[in-house]
Amino acid sequence: MTLYTIETLPGVNYEPLAAVNGSTIQSKNVFSDFGQSLKNIVGGELRSYTSMMEKARKIATDRMIAQAEAMGADAIIGVRYATSAIMAQAAEVLVYGTAIRFR
Repeated sequence: MTLYTIETLPGVNYEPLAAVNGSTIQSKNVFSDFGQSLKNIVGGELRSYTSMMEKARKIATDRMIAQAEAMGADAIIGVRYATSAIMAQAAEVLVYGTAIRFR
């Protein structure tokens, strides 16, 4: 499955099928969160959270792709990611786009 961030594919004949999306909500465990809080004091990358968000993006993307494949799509255009805090130490990752079929 090919993902495109552009809204249209110039010069390509395709039909839009439907909007597709995938999401997940992730949180860190108490011990990891405590360690990251200490890191906040000295600054720098919060690697544990970076890893968590990378995993969340992959899960959300895989769910969107599965939805598109189920409807026979060849690609997804207009792919966008959004994140939001659900509660303390928990974040949602949402990905969405338009499933298309090449003609």
